[in-house]
Amino acid sequence: MRIFSWNVNGIRAVVKKGMLQQFIADDDPDILCLQETKAERGQAEIDLPQYTEYWNSAEKKGYSGTAIFTKPLPHTVINGLPDHLRQKYDMAGDGYGDPNTEGRITAAEYDKFWLVTVYTPNAKDDLSRLDLRYKHWDPVFLEYVQQLEMSKPVIFCGDLNVAHTELDLANPKPNVGKKGFTNEEREGFQHFLDAGYVDTLRMFKEGNGYYTWWSHFANARARNVGWRIDYFLVSERLKDKVKAADIHPQVMGSDHCPVSITIKL
Repeated sequence: MRIFSWNVNGIRAVVKKGMLQQFIADDDPDILCLQETKAERGQAEIDLPQYTEYWNSAEKKGYSGTAIFTKPLPHTVINGLPDHLRQKYDMAGDGYGDPNTEGRITAAEYDKFWLVTVYTPNAKDDLSRLDLRYKHWDPVFLEYVQQLEMSKPVIFCGDLNVAHTELDLANPKPNVGKKGFTNEEREGFQHFLDAGYVDTLRMFKEGNGYYTWWSHFANARARNVGWRIDYFLVSERLKDKVKAADIHPQVMGSDHCPVSITIKL
């Protein structure tokens, strides 16, 4: 089974350019997880009869959002966080609005695993959303996947909006303390690993140069001056089932590229 994740940064634009259709024709994912769809179902003119689509769109139009396009039918699909966790980690006081209304999490239950796609809030250039990330979002998301783990092992993927180590961005030194590379965000990611989740790409690839997002400026993508902020993490119980993990920088259409795992269950 090949599972892909892609922050499309606006699905309507990627579909209009034919990039999503070409990607699916070339790579034929069994399951495709999307982030930053910026649309509601039906707004993108796309015909993919081989997939069943599950959308979690933001209440705010043209913003955020996640989706899962899947060939195997899931038993259950859950949008967003459960009420008891939303209350425990109250995020409604954030000046930007409640991230639970932004379509940031979609979870699907399959025979042998849970699959969660997530679009983690950006800390903002002035770090005005860092407190939300550090004290609320990262802890609640970890607790959520751990609760899912009680029934089945978990795969989660998406744009986590953090480069974990200095190997995960081309220019680490000048970016220390900036959004996506603060100590707090990196610590939040480390907590996933400490809880037993495995960064699948690092099972197969060492060193730097493996990036998933590039700025539009200074020809950054062509020069591969980027960041790795899109990930697949799996439960320790699934580690031996993962046969490959890849990034796909040749796939155009967004400022992010897709990432994938191949898993044999």
